[in-house]
Amino acid sequence: MRRHLIQKLLIIPFVLGFYGCASLLFYPDRTIRLTPDALGLNYEDVNLSTPDDIKLHGWFLSAQGQPRGTIFFLHGNAQNISTHIFSVAWLTEIGYQVFLLDYRGYGLSEGSPGLPEVLTDVAAGFNWLVTDSRVSTRPVFLLGQSLGANLAAYFAGANPAVRRQLSGIVLDAPFASYSDITREKLAQIPLTWLFQYPLSRLMPDEYSPIRNIADISPVSLVIICSETDDIVPASHSIKLFEAAGAPKALWITQGPHIATFGQEQNRQRLLFFLEAHVR
Repeated sequence: MRRHLIQKLLIIPFVLGFYGCASLLFYPDRTIRLTPDALGLNYEDVNLSTPDDIKLHGWFLSAQGQPRGTIFFLHGNAQNISTHIFSVAWLTEIGYQVFLLDYRGYGLSEGSPGLPEVLTDVAAGFNWLVTDSRVSTRPVFLLGQSLGANLAAYFAGANPAVRRQLSGIVLDAPFASYSDITREKLAQIPLTWLFQYPLSRLMPDEYSPIRNIADISPVSLVIICSETDDIVPASHSIKLFEAAGAPKALWITQGPHIATFGQEQNRQRLLFFLEAHVR
């Protein structure tokens, strides 16, 4: 009797936490651990505001030499742009400008993260980017990793005007739906195994990329997954790839979660994709 009571008491925080709580998807860090100049990069601090008056911060990294295009980079659910910069800093050497944005609550951005609010942040960042004179005459690509890949996919799929301004989209380690990934994580914990289905249904699945990834077509789409990713299984990328419209490609790699561009062969493959769409 006492054992059952303890189990019920322990599960209360999970029920309260998951009830409508998309904020559990986000693990922001406000500490800026380095700035791009520490990596020898030329950059500009970008400060902008959302329609709901949240001030956001990002970095615009200048390309070395004549810019070939621009990458709008959306990072994963933890830390901030000062740690995720390593995934994209190398692109500046090849002639690509990169815009990294911290969602609300991350780094120097105000507010607290949640869905759908962070999609408002993505839209504000995109609108700033495509109206900048350094960008407007060159190809623009959307690159997201993990949660950032989910945000990128849903944002592009839900906005025809955005798709018309994109030359390509790259999703690295996305998950098909918020409820699916929540259920899988709950199933790994003995305490929450029995509650994986009811609790996962409380996640905001209406913003999951599986719902509108088909609408990204005809923008060229690349989905990347690692067979050895122990955070987001490759099955999520395969499911999204099957639901997406052409033109599309699925790259199956090896290595840890979102460590993709630490490997030279993956960098070269991304560059080949970008160069094929530079016009």
